[in-house]
Amino acid sequence: MKSLKKIALKLSEKSVIVRNILRKTLNLLKKISYKITTLGVKIDNKIIIFCSFNGKSYSCSPKAIYEYMIKDEKFKEFKYIWAFKDINQHEELSKNKNTYLVNMDSKQYKKYLATAKYWIFNYKIPDYLYPKKEQVFIQCWHGTPLKRLGCDLIHFDNILNTMKGMKKRYKIEASKFSYFLSPSKFASEKFISAWNLKEIGKENIIVEKGYPRNDFLFNYTDADVSKIKEKLGIENEKRKIILYAPTYRSNQHETGVGYTYKEEIDFEHLREKFGNEYIVLFRPHYFIANVFDFEKYKGFVYDVSKIDDINELYIITDLLITDYSSVFFDYANLKRPMIFYMYDLEHYRDKSNGFYIDLAELPGKITETQEELEEEIERIAKDFKYDEKYKKFNEKYNYLDDGNASKRVVEEVIKEEQLQ
Repeated sequence: MKSLKKIALKLSEKSVIVRNILRKTLNLLKKISYKITTLGVKIDNKIIIFCSFNGKSYSCSPKAIYEYMIKDEKFKEFKYIWAFKDINQHEELSKNKNTYLVNMDSKQYKKYLATAKYWIFNYKIPDYLYPKKEQVFIQCWHGTPLKRLGCDLIHFDNILNTMKGMKKRYKIEASKFSYFLSPSKFASEKFISAWNLKEIGKENIIVEKGYPRNDFLFNYTDADVSKIKEKLGIENEKRKIILYAPTYRSNQHETGVGYTYKEEIDFEHLREKFGNEYIVLFRPHYFIANVFDFEKYKGFVYDVSKIDDINELYIITDLLITDYSSVFFDYANLKRPMIFYMYDLEHYRDKSNGFYIDLAELPGKITETQEELEEEIERIAKDFKYDEKYKKFNEKYNYLDDGNASKRVVEEVIKEEQLQ
């Protein structure tokens, strides 16, 4: 079976026709299986199913909304379902009242999908899944977009998809939404265009109330900081902390492996220059499948890829280094320094996704070489100010984030009649 799957993957990467046939066939089979499994299942108005990053983590806005609801007496009779790739990694959650865990793609998962009144996800769902007319699908998404998305793409270099096929899937997805969360006017405009919501008469589904996922950045405590450092084994660390969180490259993919990370930063040189002052928490994008040799940089570079919620890393970090990832929008709420290491800027801008915003707005310096990156780390260590440019950035993109977005969102999407 594994060899057949590998052959199919190789064929699909070489041929668009084969890839489309395989996708359509698999989608049809899954759609039939879902309908059979959920036949006759009735909707329960007090069941909510949550899923973050396709079941890979307990994080983001689904987590924030869930944690708000389980503390509110109004929702004490609700039943909360969390879907994961591996429920064994999240057993602690099942200790919470009325909380149940299910493995993705299991029969139990499909039955809960058919039963739950509310679906709260932060990522695209499979084409074969369609909520019933009476169900409420809340798409939280997972960040303010810097990179162009979906129907807004002009350039496209993803080796696994065609632009036409990708845009078609965005339109299919858009037809399923009941609500789409947004942290700002800017983001609302981009989500409406990326999913072509206006064309299908759904531009009014946007819930522009701030990002629930960012509530933690306003409400965390010193105890949270200590707990996270202890979890990482750096509770006694006196050096400052750099978080390196690059995005994935859609043109870097290996058959049978997945999207890969090509090491474009010289960690050895960073250690020689800054090893006495800093440590680095390396957080590759969740798509990345290949293994990075952390042992090689032991004591300087730490693997934080298994930390579910990146918010935990933000609050212990003194400096963020990223590229085109949306992480910097969220991190900006902390008003701390950041550097953009865009070694392939020309390609990403002109041949890959492209950008929604003028990069001159970014609240940190763009560096394209190792030398520029190191110079900026040195400069920030001596002289960082939360300046007017940074302030204007937050006023444009993060003005709704204040620690209470979860409350506002829940009040908007969970109807009063469901509480009776």
